[in-house]
Amino acid sequence: MIHQFEGRRWTLPAQVYAAPLELYAGLALSPAELEAELRRLHYLRAERADAPGTYRMSGERIEVSLRAARFADESRAPMRLTLMTSAQGLTALRDGAGKEVPVLRVEPLLIGSIFPIHGEDRIVVSPQEVPALLPAALKAVEDRKFDTHHGIDPSAVLRALWVNMRAHQIEQGGSTLTQQLVRSYFLSSRQTLSRKVREGLMAVALDAHFSKSDLMNAYINEIFLGQDGDRAIHGFGLASQFYFGKPLAELDLAEVALLVAIVRGPSYYEPRRHPERARARRDLVLKIMAEQHVVSETAAAAAARRPLGVTSRPAGAYYPAYLDFVRRTLRRDYRESDLTEAGLRIYTSLEPRAQEQAEHALERELARLDKLHKGHATPLEGAVIVTLPQSADVIAIVGGRDVGYDGFDRALDARRSMGSLVKPFIYLTALESGRYTAATVVQDAPVDVKLDRDHHWRPENFTHQVYGPVPLVRALSESLNLATVGVGLDLGLPKVAQTLSRFGLPNPPVQVPAMLLGAVEVTPLEAAQLFNGLANGGFRAPLRAVRAVISAEGKSLKAFPLQVTQVAAPETMYQLDAMLLGVMNHGTGRAARALLPGELTVAGKSGTSSDYRDSWFAGFSGAHLVVVWVGYDNNDPTGFTGSAGALPVWAHVMAALGTRSWATAMPEDLTAVHIDYLSGERAASNCSADVIEVAVPAGTVLPVKPGCNLAQETPGTGRSDAPGTLETLKEKAAEWLKHLGGH
Repeated sequence: MIHQFEGRRWTLPAQVYAAPLELYAGLALSPAELEAELRRLHYLRAERADAPGTYRMSGERIEVSLRAARFADESRAPMRLTLMTSAQGLTALRDGAGKEVPVLRVEPLLIGSIFPIHGEDRIVVSPQEVPALLPAALKAVEDRKFDTHHGIDPSAVLRALWVNMRAHQIEQGGSTLTQQLVRSYFLSSRQTLSRKVREGLMAVALDAHFSKSDLMNAYINEIFLGQDGDRAIHGFGLASQFYFGKPLAELDLAEVALLVAIVRGPSYYEPRRHPERARARRDLVLKIMAEQHVVSETAAAAAARRPLGVTSRPAGAYYPAYLDFVRRTLRRDYRESDLTEAGLRIYTSLEPRAQEQAEHALERELARLDKLHKGHATPLEGAVIVTLPQSADVIAIVGGRDVGYDGFDRALDARRSMGSLVKPFIYLTALESGRYTAATVVQDAPVDVKLDRDHHWRPENFTHQVYGPVPLVRALSESLNLATVGVGLDLGLPKVAQTLSRFGLPNPPVQVPAMLLGAVEVTPLEAAQLFNGLANGGFRAPLRAVRAVISAEGKSLKAFPLQVTQVAAPETMYQLDAMLLGVMNHGTGRAARALLPGELTVAGKSGTSSDYRDSWFAGFSGAHLVVVWVGYDNNDPTGFTGSAGALPVWAHVMAALGTRSWATAMPEDLTAVHIDYLSGERAASNCSADVIEVAVPAGTVLPVKPGCNLAQETPGTGRSDAPGTLETLKEKAAEWLKHLGGH
């Protein structure tokens, strides 16, 4: 037993961290938003920002005392920082000496851990990280003779024995801190006489072989202090994060007293479920501390007037869907024991602000949609994925409307028909064939496909109407089924299937005609993988959550570099992306314009599966891709198209991201022309209200709309419906190289 304790190695679950917030002059965060970010990290607003974890606001000036921080590539000591702000954002950063700081990272938020199957989670702290109040309080309340007894306190044992004999049952334990440590580390919690005797003997043996400081530090790191679903909270280091969201060293008197109060009964005194009990016990602890002269009566009385101060949700339980993706990523490269016992530090791409915005948008819109679809036995569900297309970083994942529930993850596991989300890949295949352009006129006409001797497939448009000859750009913008099927059958199902596979569909689709209308099952994450290639100009890069893995000793173990494969030519992708802008301006995505900033240029596509069972929207700006799915878990019809169900969620998320417009340089062998949206004929920009601009291969000859005088045509802009600053192809290449080298 002594040898086991001497060589004790606690199972140290991997700690998972979000991407750190980078501060720099020009960052578009208002003073209120900056304060919200500090509060997310549980910084305390104070009159003076003189202790790590505190900040002071004075008008447009924010003084922050930053904590020590460990990042994937470096560590940083505590430091003072002054932020100068305006309504538009951050204007300057200065360190404690008043020197300008170009860029600085705030410490990353701890978002969870990967703990073993028996559920023990802990953060081991050294004696230097423990506030002096904590061991003093533990001794005053739990074991006043800790420094002098030899593992057991005979007087406490006799007192407990007397109480138990009178009650004819075990009501008091009389256990010392050493006995509690033995019980937690070596024994079960069964209350039997033989176990108590064994516990006492083991406590005496430990006390004889180890110093009191070693035993106290072991106790502080071992004792059970709460339950979070399947996760058992062990040790005061994790308990401090779990209840208060900050390091143990930063706890004040009231907070230390609450943790000591919880020791007596973590379930009974759980402060989120039983705040009155917890407060009464905390105040008793404060009274005992004053009586034992650990603190003054004045300090104890002031602390007793404080609220409990626990966070509304336990740290580490905010992002179960994202943590699920992290676990699956890591299990491809690490043994389970490495993840649950070796104390790894996992640095991810999660952006807490984006995650919070996605959660709120989904919760709010699903509640609204439920009211529109009254009478259904179960509420609607949904999922949201947000990525940075250029780096393939997944920055937010919402797996359902109950965002804190660690259960079925719809973002990763709900396999649903993708509906009209398949159509961009059909039209991309058409553009790649060289036989189609955005202005090519196709027939939206009845389709009758013979499946076998007795069965025919006769799809219809959503409106049950037939539109006749339409340009390709209109067929995609308005998601015309008949025109799409005609194009797809002309190309051949194998060609379309190959395009989907190139862009990352994990399994080849079943090549039946219904595939052309989305009879392809994907998860929201897989849909995001497909559309990420559309958003970044035809490059496939596996979506990733993990940026780096660091050992407990600070050694870099594994990086997760960007892996890029070009899967479509820039010329073809530009034509398709320009058509997807048309979806937002003229087609099924135009309702989003009322929710998005007026100057923001975005591209996207709605998706509705048969019988309205799935509502999708996937779309991107110049910096972000957002994919949203809405539906019922039991696959019942929702009654909502992609535009009615998923689109509002998508628009609220995209609007909140503070993103930039889609704007990319048109390849030299393309040209911008004006066409009539209804007919596809060349037209002057001022010919009618239905004239739009599209990109077509240079030299393309189009019929001219009767009555349009092209001689009066206003010179084109050289781009397709894409306002904003243009990126050159060299800049695009440089951005890819940056991501390849930086991650």
